[in-house]
Parts: sequence; C-alpha cells; structure tokens
Amino acid sequence: MLNTLIVGASGYAGAELVAYLNRHPQMNITALAVSAQSADAGKLLSDLYPHLKGIVDLPLQPLVDAGELAKTVDVVFLATAHEVSHDLVPVFLAAGCVVFDLSGAYRVNQVDFYTRYYGFEHRHADWLAKAVYGLAEWQGEALKQAQLIAVPGCYPTAAQLALKPLVNDGLLNDAQWPVINAVSGVSGAGRKASLASSVCEVSLQPYGLFTHRHQPEIATHLGIPVIFTPHLGNFPRGILATITCRLKTGITAEDVAQCFHNAYHDKPLVRLYEKGVPALKSVVGLPFCDIGFALEGEHLIVVATEDNLLKGAAAQAVQCANIRFGFAQTQSLL
Repeated sequence: MLNTLIVGASGYAGAELVAYLNRHPQMNITALAVSAQSADAGKLLSDLYPHLKGIVDLPLQPLVDAGELAKTVDVVFLATAHEVSHDLVPVFLAAGCVVFDLSGAYRVNQVDFYTRYYGFEHRHADWLAKAVYGLAEWQGEALKQAQLIAVPGCYPTAAQLALKPLVNDGLLNDAQWPVINAVSGVSGAGRKASLASSVCEVSLQPYGLFTHRHQPEIATHLGIPVIFTPHLGNFPRGILATITCRLKTGITAEDVAQCFHNAYHDKPLVRLYEKGVPALKSVVGLPFCDIGFALEGEHLIVVATEDNLLKGAAAQAVQCANIRFGFAQTQSLL
C-alpha cells in the first residue's frame, strides 16, 4: 500500500484526483494539503465538494513544512500552480517520494522556456532534465523508472494523441504545419472566481493567439511546428480539438486508420472512431480521449476530445501512476 499525499486538493483537478485515489486498492490517501495561505485550509474536502461527503471527509491541511510531510508518504500528486510546483518538487524528491506534477513546471527540458512562457526563472535544471513527460500512451517504459513525472497539459494531451501517430509514421506533408483549433470549458481556468472564466460572462472566444504556452509544449514533444489556437467556451468542462493537416501524396483513409489502430489498439483509454468524429458529450466525466478523422484528397481533419480535468489532468496522472508502479492502467479509473 502506497501512502499518498495530494497537494492542491481543493481545486477541480485535485478533487478528481482524490476521488480516483480514494478507490484505488493500492493507494492510501495519507493527507490532503493546500497552501498555508489558502482560504480552504482547515476545511473538510467534503465541505467543498458535497458529493464526497461520507466518502472522503479528510481535512485540508495547510502546507507549512513540506519536508516533514514528505517523510510520511511514498507518492505525491501536485495539483498546484507552476511556481509552487517548481519549489515543492525538489523537496519531495529529496525525501525519496515519487512525484506526479500536474503543473507545467517540469514539462519541457529547456530552462529559458520558463522565463519566456511562464514568467519565472527555473532553478532546478537537474530535475528538469530527469523529469519524464507523462503522455501515458507514449511513455510506458520511461514511466516505469521515473521519480518525477510531469503530467502534460490538457490541450497538449488531446493534440498530441491525435497527431503523434501521424508524425511517427511519416504521413504528414512537412510543407504545411498542422493547425490545431481547440475549445475548452471554463474549469480549465481553475476554481478561483474570475469574471474572465465565469460561465455567465464567457461566450466563445479565442485567446493567446501565437503566444499560448501550450503551443511550444506541443511542438517540442511532437518534434514539428504547429499552429495552436485555444478557445474558451461557456460550458463547465471538456476539450474538443479540431486539427487540420496535409498528408503526403498517395496516403489513403485506410492508411490513416491503420496508423491510429497500430498506435492505440492496445491502449485502453484512447477510443478510435471508425465512422464519424467524436462529440464532447462522449467523454465528459470519463477518462478517455476519443479520436476520429475525415479525409478529402490530401487534406486530413482529426477531431480529438477529452475531459480536461480527467484525461487532461487527474485521470492521466493516475494512469501514469498505475504504469509507474506496475498496476493495470485503468485501475480505479474505470
């Protein structure tokens, strides 16, 4: 039994982590923590999320001394802000914990990336170099030995799962960059109240044009340039990405279908559509990424959808943990 700590448990992704790990037969939630300054410190998690009442009634401890808390646990999940994870990760790693970080603080092994896109100086290049990027379907062997797993962002998960098989099999025409248009629900902005992410204020709007930090994350791990435009929609949760690509001459729909089949036929949390494309409602509340496509001549449109809080965050973190410790990939997820 692995003693497990969740930091940032009061947030949306943190609460989903708690629900998954509470029913995991190999993990024991030892403590839930929030920042010492959090207004939620001292409250029961079930006071914030009543659906957990009688299921998880643990208090949200203020994280005062991470080093002391680290001595009591084997596994740590960080559902914290990037700068917070940046500081906490080395503390838990020094204590011998295996760390799953849901922030962006260790996703890209380039120190200057954080100065440019995250606005802070990365001071732990040694751990940055050792971090394993937790795109679960593609990192199986590396995850088994990792001490630090950087769980991908929600947009990059959908985009990469859709594009990586095509890139790896050399099906894309290099002359045209894939264009990723993706829409997310407002839960992606977190639980903190803000007019910018209020369902009553949001309609449908693109943001971060050519500047969003997930574009370089996607491009770095795919190994090709992409155009990425995120949109915010007035619905609570989920992401749907519509990706336009150009294929090399002579590639058929059968070739594309075979490419996706080869990549994911044995991956239980990616579902492929033989006909049509997926809708957001197919995945909300579930740990899957659903993928479908349409082809006209050399022009390919791939549609990928996921729950941003689950396959885009908590479910992928637990999937990575299952791989890391040798459990069934879907343990506690299905």
